[in-house]
Amino acid sequence: MRRAEGRLGTIASFAAAAWLCAVSSWAQTYPTKPVHYVVPFPAGSGNDMVGRLLTDQLTRKWGQQVVVENRSGASGTIGAAYVAKAPPDGYTLLHCNIAPNAISLSMISKLPYEQKDFAPITRIGMPPNILMVHPSTPWKTVKDLVAFAQGSPGKFSYAAGLAGTSPHLTMEWLKQRLKFDILHVPFVNPAHAMTQVLSGELPIYITNMPLVIGPILDGRLRAIGVASAQRQQLLPDVPTMQEQGVKDFEVNSWYGVCAPAGVPVALLDKLNADIQDALRVPEVDKRLTEAGMPPAPTTREEFDQFIRAEIARWAQVIRDAKIPKQ
Repeated sequence: MRRAEGRLGTIASFAAAAWLCAVSSWAQTYPTKPVHYVVPFPAGSGNDMVGRLLTDQLTRKWGQQVVVENRSGASGTIGAAYVAKAPPDGYTLLHCNIAPNAISLSMISKLPYEQKDFAPITRIGMPPNILMVHPSTPWKTVKDLVAFAQGSPGKFSYAAGLAGTSPHLTMEWLKQRLKFDILHVPFVNPAHAMTQVLSGELPIYITNMPLVIGPILDGRLRAIGVASAQRQQLLPDVPTMQEQGVKDFEVNSWYGVCAPAGVPVALLDKLNADIQDALRVPEVDKRLTEAGMPPAPTTREEFDQFIRAEIARWAQVIRDAKIPKQ
């Protein structure tokens, strides 16, 4: 009996070793056909721009077409749900993002996926959110704005994305921390919000920094606080929220690459290495940095831990703000 068990164990060990060798060989020859890169936001958006920049480099590196598919809607959850159900073979990848992969898990009831349905590969970048006002206003700092809002609670309004977007929740968190009241005016289209803010109709705006670099640099908007841990290279005179007394306040509208859960580890490792190589290409680094979103890649494990921390953080903010699920 023991000899039989030993023979079976040896056979199982050889089979496992052979399987691992086959998976490793498969990973090294990947891809052998076009790869679909799902961006869960509209064509022309910041996420779309980053996705196309990355996929162009991967197409060159792999010698196989990496096709961008824009499956937008419902704060990115439509595209994320599509990838969650895709075969775990590495040929369908997700441009994952703070909205569908962290915030929506606490904002949307009956979400058709969980974070465990994805295998994080690497973070790409983490551009911060930034608080701005119209230049005609008297507010030069976050403290100035908060003082006015505290003196007239509920009488000021600010423009941001829809409820549950990172700019909206950034302001909700700031309201919790600094004890002031200001009304949210949601916008589906950032261009429409920009029109209202530049006209002075809604003189307060919070959004992702790359969307507003131009108007800030040419003086049409006044930036009064950036939600990153350090000042931004493109806006060195704009202090962080932390510098202005909001301890441990950091919000970045991050994005990265995820695969469906179940993709073999050897292939995930190859994807991580190849994507990091693509982000090191000088042209890619330069374009992302000039747009206000310099590359910030991670290991797979680091990205997984980062996403878990983001899910927990935004769940707490949403609970404290008593924002109902959609």
